[in-house]
Amino acid sequence: MSKITITHFTDPGCPFAYSASPALAVLRWRYGDQLDWRLVTIGLAEDPQRYLDAGYTPTRSTIGQQSYFRRFGMPLLMAPRARVTATSRACRAIVATRIHHPGREEEVLRALQLAWFTSPLLLDEDADIAEALARVDGLDAQEIVRAIDTPDTVAAYEDDKQQTRSAEGGPTHFQGKARQTDGPVRYSAPSLVFQSTDGRRLEAGGFQTIEAYDVLIANLDPTLERTDPPETAIEALQRFPDGLVTAEVAAIMAQNNQLPDRDSAERALIELVGDGAVQREALADDALWRIAA
Repeated sequence: MSKITITHFTDPGCPFAYSASPALAVLRWRYGDQLDWRLVTIGLAEDPQRYLDAGYTPTRSTIGQQSYFRRFGMPLLMAPRARVTATSRACRAIVATRIHHPGREEEVLRALQLAWFTSPLLLDEDADIAEALARVDGLDAQEIVRAIDTPDTVAAYEDDKQQTRSAEGGPTHFQGKARQTDGPVRYSAPSLVFQSTDGRRLEAGGFQTIEAYDVLIANLDPTLERTDPPETAIEALQRFPDGLVTAEVAAIMAQNNQLPDRDSAERALIELVGDGAVQREALADDALWRIAA
């Protein structure tokens, strides 16, 4: 069924990647299994020293989230964590999942992102990674943690890093969306590379809007079925059984790339909770909504 492959370069600790979640939810709603997602981890930091050398502190990071990233609507915990953390072990948890439970790596990315930005967990510590992965139904979190340091996981992770650090001279680099933090020019998170079945390839490097993604897909394959937005919030949740946050529901319900109406979406979700049709899980300064069991 898939007609376009998307290589998704990302990192669970990147606030830009997390902030793009509503747009990615729209892509999944709109095009479904016509898109084949391939997740590649960036590995932003092997240890926290790079961030410490740049003057980052837990407080500075939290203030940055409050002043810049809150505008994108994803849940954010406005409390500093105990220390600055690195992302490599969380990335390798995703890679280990891809090896041992192919097809579930997106669920693990999601769980790690929600934990990273809505909890005080230190996601370069194995116990905290396991706690974050407990959100993923049916996944043996301890098995994934045990696989983080195995040779096959490390080799696959290094291959991810090499793929990521190949952006020099390409569209992402040209647009000023690439980064060079540890040597080679790399894709920033989230970078999406779209490829059609006939081999044509288009890049949306770094943080982009749904309009950018949509126009690339339209140019690659206008024969795709393009699902209209749902008329009700519960229809959106029915397609995402693991739940959506408010900004994601609002984005999915927006008409033809118009600005989402978060307040209307939230009111509709609250009414569904009142009717017993939807469950609300408090998540930092927002909530995760899912169909009631």
